[in-house]
Amino acid sequence: MADTLITEEARAFADALPQGGVLLGLDLGTKTIGTAFCDAGWTYATAATTLPRGKFSRDLAVLGDLVTRRQVAGLVLGLPLNMDGSAGPRVQATRAFARNCAGLERPILLWDERWSTQSAERAMIAQDMSRAKRADRIDSHAAAIILQAAIDRLAGGWLD
Repeated sequence: MADTLITEEARAFADALPQGGVLLGLDLGTKTIGTAFCDAGWTYATAATTLPRGKFSRDLAVLGDLVTRRQVAGLVLGLPLNMDGSAGPRVQATRAFARNCAGLERPILLWDERWSTQSAERAMIAQDMSRAKRADRIDSHAAAIILQAAIDRLAGGWLD
């Protein structure tokens, strides 16, 4: 567990993974966790469910079940950097969450999530999705945008 890779470098993450494999993308909020999965070939990311946040032990158990059921090779967590690239309290909380997820024994990539929620919101508005549906699905769609950006980098060979 202690040697679980947690990195912001795409190359290190890719090197820690088998060739391909399903990845789980997470958009961490204070009240919810948006989830998304990509195919084993790292072609496309799809929004999944939005999980309510509770005690970390429960959150970890739910994520562990997803990792096992979907045979997840690695996790991509959105890293909420400030617009100037600096790290604030939410970045610290995300890094702590990642360290606590080491028990899942999967490599973890922390991926810059700036503009992911806004991009998800614009896409759902373009689909004429109601405000209520957008509120329910925004975090999982943001997770899909975060994961898609990461797999585009990984599969495209544009590694750090």
